Amino acid sequence: MTTQILISGFGGQGVLFAGKFIAYKGLLEEKEVSWLPSYGPEMRGGTASCSIIISDEAVGSPIIANPDVLIAMNLPSLDKYEPACVPGAKLFLDETLITRKVTRTDVEAFYIPATQLARDAGIPTLGNMILAGNMIRETGIVAMEGVEEVLKKVISAKHADLLQANLHALQIGYQYTKEML
Repeated sequence: MTTQILISGFGGQGVLFAGKFIAYKGLLEEKEVSWLPSYGPEMRGGTASCSIIISDEAVGSPIIANPDVLIAMNLPSLDKYEPACVPGAKLFLDETLITRKVTRTDVEAFYIPATQLARDAGIPTLGNMILAGNMIRETGIVAMEGVEEVLKKVISAKHADLLQANLHALQIGYQYTKEML
């Protein structure tokens, strides 16, 4: 089984970090993985995207044309990538920043107010990890078990103090359901 995941948003939203986390989690689960970050020259405030492929067999190319899973952290990302998603794809949207609904009827959309949930939890920069936690629950691509070990590997020593905040954000996303509102 191969799953192609695309995460997209503005630079500074943690798009690349969330992708690195998911890819590393796949590696620790002994899956074949590809991680390809992409960002504009503007960095913060510009566009950023990250392609992750998690597979049971070798990954031939890191390029994703038609994602199975889309995490859109802003409206331009949804506008750009919604048409490219495969039928049956799962789309995870930051409802705080994306005000429109998905127009396609052949995909499944999850509306998570990630930025607002992060602000309410006192971790305003971790909407990315809230979305990642919800994606883990809804897709099962990787397991929630063992995420602390992964975070210890992908969080730089400079930001080691953010380990618990990232764990908390993942749990918020993992436990989030629309009925919580």
